[in-house]
Amino acid sequence: MDVRPYVPTDREACLAVFDSNAPEFFLAHERAEFESFLDTPNCPYFVLDHDGLITGCGGYVIDDEPALARMAWGMILRDWQRKGLGRLLLMYRLRQITRAGGVQFVGLDTTQRSAPFFLSQGFKVASVAADGYGPGLDRVEMTMKLKVCP
Repeated sequence: MDVRPYVPTDREACLAVFDSNAPEFFLAHERAEFESFLDTPNCPYFVLDHDGLITGCGGYVIDDEPALARMAWGMILRDWQRKGLGRLLLMYRLRQITRAGGVQFVGLDTTQRSAPFFLSQGFKVASVAADGYGPGLDRVEMTMKLKVCP
């Protein structure tokens, strides 16, 4: 399993990862937002490549003030979930954020369905907005203090 930077030829495979997670983790209207993001990613974005099969993707954005990074569009192909790939992708991104320097906290927003994974990785719930993404999908804001992971 290789983690490598996203390239435009990965677009359709990343959309397939998204589609494999809808509607349980993403609502239909979010696909257009993700497509737009993939067309012009404004942050470091990576794919998990297993012998040419894209099994996941995700990135991060670093804000200048305060020293905060936010996870961006992280997801694992449905059939490949619960195999450690989510943790691999998360740890890779945290390591990249650490190497960038100056970041003290990492934040993300996710659904109530993915929040337990992030809790198990050290994130804390900051707030919950019922139906924040749409009917049945709460928006859970989470943060963690960045620890050094060289």
